[in-house]
Amino acid sequence: MTALRIGIDIGGTFTDLVAISASDAIHRLKLPSTPHDYAEGVVRGVGQLLASLGGAQVDELLHATTIGSNAILERKTARTALITTKGFRDVLEIRDLRMPRLYDINWTKPEPLVARDLRLEVVEKMRPDGSVAVALEAGSVQAAIDAVRHSGVESLAICLLHSYANPAHEQALVAALRDALPDLPISVSHEILPETGEYPRTSTTVVNAAIQPVVRAYLGRLQQGLSDLGLQAPLRLMQSNGGLTAAGLAARFPARIVESGPAAGVVGAARLAEALGETQLVTFDMGGTTAKAGLVENGRVSRAEQMEVGGGVIAGARLLVGGGTLLKLPTIDLAEIGAGGGSICRLDAAGAPVVGPESAGADPGPVCYGRGGRHPTITDCNLVLGYLDPQGLAGGTMKLDFDAAFAAIERDLARPLGLSVPEAAMGMRRIAASTMMRAIRAVSVERGRDVRDGSLMAFGGNGPLFATAMAEDLGITRVLIPPMPGLFSAFGLLLAQTEHHLTRSWRRTVTADLAPALQAEIDLLCPYVASHLAEDGFPPERRQIRLQAMMRYLGQSSEIAVELPEEITPKVIADLPAAFAAEHRRIFGFAAPLSEAIEIVSLGLVAIGRPEQDGLPNLAPPQGGTPPASRSAWFAGLGFTDTKVVARNALLGTPAPGPLIVQEYDATCLVPPGWQAVCDDFGNIVITHA
Repeated sequence: MTALRIGIDIGGTFTDLVAISASDAIHRLKLPSTPHDYAEGVVRGVGQLLASLGGAQVDELLHATTIGSNAILERKTARTALITTKGFRDVLEIRDLRMPRLYDINWTKPEPLVARDLRLEVVEKMRPDGSVAVALEAGSVQAAIDAVRHSGVESLAICLLHSYANPAHEQALVAALRDALPDLPISVSHEILPETGEYPRTSTTVVNAAIQPVVRAYLGRLQQGLSDLGLQAPLRLMQSNGGLTAAGLAARFPARIVESGPAAGVVGAARLAEALGETQLVTFDMGGTTAKAGLVENGRVSRAEQMEVGGGVIAGARLLVGGGTLLKLPTIDLAEIGAGGGSICRLDAAGAPVVGPESAGADPGPVCYGRGGRHPTITDCNLVLGYLDPQGLAGGTMKLDFDAAFAAIERDLARPLGLSVPEAAMGMRRIAASTMMRAIRAVSVERGRDVRDGSLMAFGGNGPLFATAMAEDLGITRVLIPPMPGLFSAFGLLLAQTEHHLTRSWRRTVTADLAPALQAEIDLLCPYVASHLAEDGFPPERRQIRLQAMMRYLGQSSEIAVELPEEITPKVIADLPAAFAAEHRRIFGFAAPLSEAIEIVSLGLVAIGRPEQDGLPNLAPPQGGTPPASRSAWFAGLGFTDTKVVARNALLGTPAPGPLIVQEYDATCLVPPGWQAVCDDFGNIVITHA
């Protein structure tokens, strides 16, 4: 019986499955998502995939989901209470005084995830050194318990002052609450984020609590559905940091999987970039609902120490922050914006054309899906311009209604604007491209990176249709379309590693005699993270630990990560100022003299478990292949042009000039005039200027 590992990625429009066997045979499936219950679509897809193979043994199920971020964005989180130290109930509203629009007097802060009447206080106080300033008062604890009992909340967050230094008061409070309310989910700050910074710690703990019932319910339904199929294979979830974690840990710490879906594609891109020798790669992932951008340098993903959800462009560590809900957890440095194939195209109150952020999603979907959609979308525009096959998506399983899409664009866009239908459709594509450039610039130009000598890798169901337009705006002359682009995030799951991240506040000024104290702290932390890998069943030869110090100049308000070896010697300490200065210069473009005092703020450890099948499978398309057809497609300056439509394997060998359309089961790639395309040994479509 075939043994499979299955990667499953849920998007707003489609649910994607990619399975790989020990012999590198790849099986794939794309089917509509089920927004009323995403677990239903996953179970249905796994069942269909296994049925098509005539039965198979499943060794592992790897899953990426946006259930957490969707709950925050749509404000469908659980009713949550917060217990904090007396005098600190308003930390969630005071925030950190960062504003995304500094001179906009009409801008208002986003509503906290916990209403003020559900923010409760207890009398206690820890000092920053962990000593007790005010003992935990039993009367205030009982009052908080009574208030929680009568509030009807579904989840509870606890964040007491300086608990990262001494969690004793939080532990006592949790014990009392679990005795009184044993079924109430509780998120505790010293377990979620044991670091300094009251607002980041409180916000992150509250996010964990607010989405925990939602994520637990989803995972429960999913695991029950998989069990009904007879599957007992372990289920692992993609985390925002790009590593996998067991489903049980994801249910306990759901804040770690908020950006689960977008992370998987970047992980796959990094593995492919490493194999190709690409030193700088911009990733562009455009699905049905959103577009995401990331940066891969020297085969490694760019990571941020925090991110915001719900602030327009969802991004990590941007200069302009404060518009969303803060999560201070390691995350792949992504920027995400509400523009995808299902984004609705409309005219605003002033008659100006607008794309998104509203999406038609999977139900009813674009007008051309024939499921009751009324408003034209980017997918409808691509169809009437000739880029998509009217015979259908996903290998023809979903027929497209050209006439309905044409009529909707004519009614809602072309006629009011005084344009032809193709002109209106192309205009909407350009607006969408301009919107998505905000996300790409957020991870490239705004990071001080000159990406013109790098490559752009585009994937997602719609990424290959916009890839060259994005590249031209960035000044990039080389575009890569990986194998299975429309399923690439699901495929990326199969290339990911299990990771356990741990961060601890440890504040010390860097001096020549620091080595023994730093080594002692590392010796305490390493066995703790390594034990998680042992529990996951990884033998010692498949374990790895990476260390880093979060550092800053003395007096700075933000810090950057500097890698550390496991063995700390006096030479390592002596080299730290130079290593910090080099990283500071790379990120910010300058560094102070090496004599400037620097300090360590916290230590970060990553325990990595490598899968048994750790290499890239053979992704090259088979030799041969006949171009399936040609069709009329619209290009600027040319109008409608008879355009060759080919399969990926037809591009092996000699580069083919545009205009050209590469049509596959899971995506369609557009090669406009002035560009040429060829397929490399790894199966990528390489598009360059002709």
